[in-house]
Amino acid sequence: MTTWKIDPAHTDVVFAAKHMMVTTVRGKFADVSGTIETEGDDASTARGEISIAVASLNTGNDYRDKHLRGTDFFDAEAHPVATLRLTGVTPRGGELDVAGDLTIRGTTKPIVLRAEALGFYASMEGVRRAGFSATGKIDRKAFGLDWNVALETGGWLVGDEIKLTIDVAFEEAKVALGVAA
Repeated sequence: MTTWKIDPAHTDVVFAAKHMMVTTVRGKFADVSGTIETEGDDASTARGEISIAVASLNTGNDYRDKHLRGTDFFDAEAHPVATLRLTGVTPRGGELDVAGDLTIRGTTKPIVLRAEALGFYASMEGVRRAGFSATGKIDRKAFGLDWNVALETGGWLVGDEIKLTIDVAFEEAKVALGVAA
């Protein structure tokens, strides 16, 4: 088994939601960690967990960020971490379907992300690394993120569908921790 640790400096977890039914608001979680294991370099065997500190979200608007961290949405004080536990990876025509159990605000639901393996490389320090990009959608209300305001013209202030993009770099843990291979 090969153990891979997330490189947080080269990993982005980004979300996007409709605002007032016409514009898109994007945000990023800055504090992401986790470890996966694979059989050699075979990404289809990946198992592990990614942890996201929800208080690390940033949409570029302090007022909105405070609201999203509060009890109307993530309730970061009571539920400081969202997790994605990988449960299976299936190759699909050059891409991968990554199945996992996503936990937000104490609620766990299965999701599937479409991922692309971007390749393996050695860092400037000689550490083996791998890059992946994954996308998917979730229904925020399924996770208890159901605060909203009806618009006078019809529709809702915040869309229910959330688009996720995860661009992740992993480094081989044995090398990253300074243990001889």
